[in-house]
Amino acid sequence: MTRTDTPTAWDERTQLATFLDYARATARAKCEGVSPEGARQAPLPGSPLMTLCGLISHLRWVEHYWFHVMFLGEEDDGPIAAATEEDPDPEMRIAVDVPLPQLLDEYEEQSARYRLLVAEHDLDTRAKRTFRDGRYMDLRWIVLHLVEETARHNGHLDIVRELVDGEKGA
Repeated sequence: MTRTDTPTAWDERTQLATFLDYARATARAKCEGVSPEGARQAPLPGSPLMTLCGLISHLRWVEHYWFHVMFLGEEDDGPIAAATEEDPDPEMRIAVDVPLPQLLDEYEEQSARYRLLVAEHDLDTRAKRTFRDGRYMDLRWIVLHLVEETARHNGHLDIVRELVDGEKGA
């Protein structure tokens, strides 16, 4: 996938989809060339799950939650459903034993499915599930939220990668 933040058209859907794809591609770019050991290193004090593998797993499962669970109203069969106060980030913990290339492939396969979902639904389509306070979000809000979420974690990926092997940018 080409990494660009310039949409092919200037309608709202294309712009939103382009920025989400750009953020996804940036996350993948930040992982290019890292060693298998480096992908599992947690260089931040007090953050044992903050690894490249853990962050990519988190991004994958966050999208699953918002599109599959909240928007489509499907059963939450992902690790986020198992979160507890003692284990608030199981989607990051389970990534410890999964190779980074596999996590990236799973993330891309899922992104392709959700890319189609966004293309096939009106942005005003209301999600099947509500926030805890009973309000409904629409598909537009979910896409915007995922752009923000992915971009924020790209900053974490930047920091972790630089601490792991000195690689900057991407």
